Amino acid sequence: MTFGGKLALFIGGTLFGSAGFKILSSKDARKVYTHVTAAALRCQDEVMKQADLIQESCSDIYADAKQINAEREKKAAAEMIEESAQA
Repeated sequence: MTFGGKLALFIGGTLFGSAGFKILSSKDARKVYTHVTAAALRCQDEVMKQADLIQESCSDIYADAKQINAEREKKAAAEMIEESAQA
């Protein structure tokens, strides 16, 4: 590629970049960014609510599982005592 070709590519890239920067910093683009950010924040709030619900459910399941195991241990201990009393 010749020097003139490289220079033309550089100038074209600079102009394209400048135009892109102008477009991205326009008031309309700013409104779009604001609305997208607001939607992302709403989404984050909803995800956090769902995560809290899941965590509460898991805590309940864990507590129930511990209670079931405690009852089984009591039952097993009672059976062991009964068996040793019969022997």
